[in-house]
Order: sequence, then C-alpha cells, then structure tokens
Amino acid sequence: MFRLPVVSRIGRQLARFAGAEQGNIAVIFAIALIPVLGFVGAALDYSRAVHARSSLQAALDSATLMVSKDLTNGTISESEIEAKAKSYFVGLYTGPSGTVSSAQIHATYTPKDSNGISNIAVTGSGTMPTDFMQIAGYPTLPVNATSTAAWGNTRMRVAMILDNTGSMASNGKMGAMQTAAKDMIDTLSGYNKQTGDVYISIIPFAKDVNVGTTNGTSNLSASWLNWTEWEGEPPILVNNKSNSFNSAIGGSDCPFTNNSQGFTCMDRPATLPGAQAAPYGKIPWTGTYAGYICPSIDSGNKRAGKSGIYYNGCYTTVTGSTASCGSNTACTCTGSGSSKICHLWRGDGTAATAAAAPPRSTWTGCVNDRDQDYDTKNTAPGSSSASPSSQFYAEQWSGCLPATVFPMSNQWQSLKDQITAMSPSGNTNQAVGLAWGWQSLSTTNGPIAAPAKASNYVYKDYIVLLSDGLNTQNRWSTSQSSIDGRQEILCQNIKADTTNPVTIFTIQVNISNKDAKSQVLQDCATNGNFQMITKSSETSDAFKNILTQISKLRVAK
Repeated sequence: MFRLPVVSRIGRQLARFAGAEQGNIAVIFAIALIPVLGFVGAALDYSRAVHARSSLQAALDSATLMVSKDLTNGTISESEIEAKAKSYFVGLYTGPSGTVSSAQIHATYTPKDSNGISNIAVTGSGTMPTDFMQIAGYPTLPVNATSTAAWGNTRMRVAMILDNTGSMASNGKMGAMQTAAKDMIDTLSGYNKQTGDVYISIIPFAKDVNVGTTNGTSNLSASWLNWTEWEGEPPILVNNKSNSFNSAIGGSDCPFTNNSQGFTCMDRPATLPGAQAAPYGKIPWTGTYAGYICPSIDSGNKRAGKSGIYYNGCYTTVTGSTASCGSNTACTCTGSGSSKICHLWRGDGTAATAAAAPPRSTWTGCVNDRDQDYDTKNTAPGSSSASPSSQFYAEQWSGCLPATVFPMSNQWQSLKDQITAMSPSGNTNQAVGLAWGWQSLSTTNGPIAAPAKASNYVYKDYIVLLSDGLNTQNRWSTSQSSIDGRQEILCQNIKADTTNPVTIFTIQVNISNKDAKSQVLQDCATNGNFQMITKSSETSDAFKNILTQISKLRVAK
C-alpha cells in the first residue's frame, strides 16, 4: 500500500514524457541544420567560383584582343605572344587572389589558313579554395576559361566627311580637325598589312561638295551630271518677267533689284573673269555685251536656297521686225514691227551671241543636292535630266570649296594632302556631305565608286562625320528643321541597308556650347556613337575614341 502512490506517480510521468510534443521541433531542427548549412555553404562557394570564372573570362577576352592587335600592328612577334598574354592578364584579372596565376595562362597562335584567317586562343585555369564544401570532401573548385580572337579576313573602308564651312575658321577648329584627321589616317594605314586591307575617302562639305572638274577623265561631259540649273535662267524670272525687263534694251536701267529679284545686273556673265556691276546701273550699250542683261550673283533675298549662286548666262536683246525667239524656249518678245523686242536666255546660239552662254569649262566643280527623294538614297545616277533626276546637279557657287571629294584610296600622303588643302567657306549642309560619303563606300553606284570587294574577305564600312554647326542652307532652303528633315531620312536609309551595312560615327564641335546639341547628328550615329566636344583641343580625343571603337569592331572575338 505504501509504495503504490510512488509507482503510480512515476508511471504517470513516464506516460506524459512519452506523449509530450513540445521538444520535437528543436530535435528536428538540430537534425536538419547540418544539411541546410551544407547547402548554403555550397551555394556560397559556388557563387564565389562563378565570380572567379567571370573575372577570368573577362580578363582573357581583353588580353586576347590586345595581343591580337599587337601582333597585327607588328609591335610583338609570334614568339612573344604568350608572354604578352600573361602580362596583360596580370593587369586585368580582378578575381580572388591566388585563384589563377600567370603560370596557368597559355596562348596558342594559328597562322593564316587558306581563307587568310589567323587566330589566337588564350586559356586560363586555376582552383578556388572552398570554405564549406571541404567538409563534404571538396577542398577546391576548378576555374577554367578560353578566349579566341580571329582576324585577317576583315577589311575596312572609312569615309571621312569633314565640315569645311566658314565657321570652321574660328577658335582653331579647322587646324584641330586637320591634325586629328591626318593622325587617324596614319593609324588606319598601320592596319594595311596587304593591299586592300584599308581604304579611306575624304569628303569635304559646306552647302555643296566639290567633285572637281576631272575625275580620271573630264567631268564636263560626264553622264551623271545634270546641267539644267547651271544653264537655266534664274527661276524667279521664269514666267515672271517685269514690264521694265520686257522693254529693256542697251542703255536701259537694269530691270533687276535685290528687293524684287534677289540680284542686280553685271556688265557681262557674272562667272567670267573681270565681271563687274553694270556701269551706272545700265544695261551695256556698246561693246561685246551690248544689250546683254546679265544677272549678278544671287543674294538669297528672294530665294533663300539660291544665296551665293551664279547664273551662267545673260539675256541677249534682239530688236526689230525680224526679232524672234527661234527655238529658244527661255525667251519672251513684246511689241511688233520695228518696235519688237525679244530677250533670249543665253542667246540664240550664233557666234555673235555665244558670249551670253559661258562654256561649261568655267564650272568650278561644285554640285548640290539631288532631286528629292534621290537626295536621301544611294541610287546610281542615270543619264536623264528630266525631273526628278537621279543625276547630280552642277552648280556655280561663290563658296565652292578648294578641297575636292577624294574617292576611296590607300595613297596615304595624297589623302593627307587633300586635308591640308581644306579652307573654310560657306554655309552648312551636312546631308550633301553624308550622301557623298555613303556613295564613296558603294562599289557600283556612282562617279566615285569604291574598288570592288574580294569575295574571301569580310568588309566593314564606316562613316565618320564631323560638323561644327547646325544645318543652315541646302538646295531648297535655309530652314534648319527642313534641312534636318532630309538628313534624318538619309541617315535612316543608310542604317537600314543590311546588304552593305555601315557604322556611323558623328562628332559635333560646339565651342562653349554655343549651339544646341544636334538632334540629327545624335540620331544619325549608330548605337550612340555620337560625341559633342566643346573645345577645339578635344577634337583629337574624339577621333581617338572612334579609332578605339573601330579597332574593337575590327578584331572579332
């Protein structure tokens, strides 16, 4: 009896212990903690290994490209490749210390194969000590990577489109551009290991470009030139001649005024040597040009796009009952009998009036925008002058540049001489320069077609466009928004050409932020390759930045 309560009490406590649940969580957690910590530790170790491998891959990629460039440029020999790769790697690797040493970096060079392709493969390997996985028997994790650079089958063509407008004369801009452009030619020429590896064209531009009067042969008879406007009467006078004009004869007052027509009178065709303003404002009444009504250079006062343009001819005056227009369609007659007066643009073709029609040999080489929409395309020029014409329009412009368009060439000194010849003049029309730069890259579509491309090479075409101002004048307008609109279309057409892709770099020289940032230059650049510089001294760096990008694109991983 005495022992029963004790036994009973012990029995009850044992039963309660067996049925208790409060301590199970702690037990289970203690048991599960070991694998959980193992997984977390493994994840941390693995993450560190991934970071180490990414750092290794990045360092190998950069080292491989740099070694490839050094070998291509001739700054190292084949026997120095591995040592140079190790040296570059040491300076580039940012992974965990002790993971990969330079002794574990190896480079293999394969000379050109039948397709002219060389390559360098750089490999790296190492081990990363683990902190947690060593408990499971993995004291280290391997870290390996490989990078290969192939080159030799890639050739480049670069169109340098350079602003030669009058504003380039200020703040040292022209000199800075000339120096930087010549330095770029020197650098690019170093990539020309065999004939055809590198070609460069030079496109100076203002409102027009100067194609020169010769291009191997005389341009004066070239089928791609349109002389319609060069030989045409001033457009403001077509079907709009005043009574004072219709009645004018030798000795009459000049029927033109700057306010009414945008020009006045000259004593002979304005493009001829020695031309002067009409004496006393009168139409000449004696001499070779008696009765000739010769318009002066256009001020642009009435037609903005014609500012600075010469009209290449005069109206001859024929009087009397036999006066006639003949076959001349640019002619008007008034009166009758002995009072009849006829005015014929550029004469009637007889020897007596030939002086009213300056020959094409007086042309100085400038051409302006093509008819729309050919002004935004790279269409090959046809032989028809009918509007819209795909031909290029000859123009006699007072600001015609001394430096001419220079087709794709590997004559480095000649290219640099062309840059030396540049002199600033005239207003800004980036689009006409861009159109000719694009055309200079074409192997088929124009008067300065590039050399044919060999089928066993890959070609990369580039445009480098530098301008110091916003657009101010093209063939039709002095409205920046209107000119920019044409250029936007042209830029989009260039970038949309997948058959012959072109990478475009643009530079805006904007001294002290005088102008707004050019939206059209930003839009025109490929993948953000636009730079705006605010000092002439920054021009060199801008060109070097472009060279860096070209070098990266040239040596493909």
